[in-house]
Amino acid sequence: MSRSILLPLLADGEFRSGQDLADALGVSRTAVWKQIRRIAADSGLEVESVRGRGYRIPGGVDLLDATAIHDGLNARARELLAELLLLDSIDSTNVELMRRAQAGVARGTVCSAEQQTAGRGRRGRHWVSPYAGNVYLSLLWEFDQGAAALEGLSLAVGVAVAQALRACGVPDVRLKWPNDILHGGAKLGGILMEMTGDAAGACQVVVGLGINVAMPAGAAGDIDQAWTDLRGACGEAAPGRSALLAALLNELLPLLADFHRDGFAAWQQRWMSLDAHADAPVVLETGASRLAGTARGVDERGALQLETGAGVQSVYGGEISLRAAT
Repeated sequence: MSRSILLPLLADGEFRSGQDLADALGVSRTAVWKQIRRIAADSGLEVESVRGRGYRIPGGVDLLDATAIHDGLNARARELLAELLLLDSIDSTNVELMRRAQAGVARGTVCSAEQQTAGRGRRGRHWVSPYAGNVYLSLLWEFDQGAAALEGLSLAVGVAVAQALRACGVPDVRLKWPNDILHGGAKLGGILMEMTGDAAGACQVVVGLGINVAMPAGAAGDIDQAWTDLRGACGEAAPGRSALLAALLNELLPLLADFHRDGFAAWQQRWMSLDAHADAPVVLETGASRLAGTARGVDERGALQLETGAGVQSVYGGEISLRAAT
């Protein structure tokens, strides 16, 4: 018996007796008890046990729902979606799609999971991925023009994410160059893009996205920067994970389908309207190098325009960290 079978019976946060659970699953009460202990140990979810009442997950758990996600898609997204993979636990949704890309999976394949055991952010950082707490989403698309045609794609993805969040009632989302989603100056999410294939020709790109929805306090201790989640930003009005995932796909799938034609130029002004550090002093760090200046937006290729004493320099993404100057 896997936790993906038992957890939906406890998702509403109400008590269910051990006997009711055993009857529903066709197993013994002892098997239910053992699985609940395993769920608590492996997922980090709190499962309360009260004699005479049974088991419950206080506050419930917001599990991904394939039907709700499909119902939330608009006509264009439904047309472009090849396959929606909803997994219980995976090392990384990006890694899983990279593996499937090697096996020839179709463009428009989407992978999400309740939990990542080895989630990754930019610069090799660990991405905190608690069970059913956030959205972990990866999309695979094919491009024929090589890496040069993908300039600015990660920035356009940031704009699409901001639009999806706005559609879900999340106000005041901002973007930090090159790949961060901010709310109230704190990190709400991030983007990680990976490519396989011919850098000068046909290639497959995996666009990975993590959005903090309801980060458990116990998991947040591993985060080394100011962060926020949708529960903190919106309170009870925060969107559910399935509704958010559908809204993201409504924006991201058309973006990927049309980017070869439009490029980043079609997204440049929208990105600049969301720039968290527009005309502000910033510091760029890469390895042991530091470069200070004033952020002046981005050009049509997605390069940061950094004004220094030597003039305006174009800085391209990579292993670079940007922060406000202090």
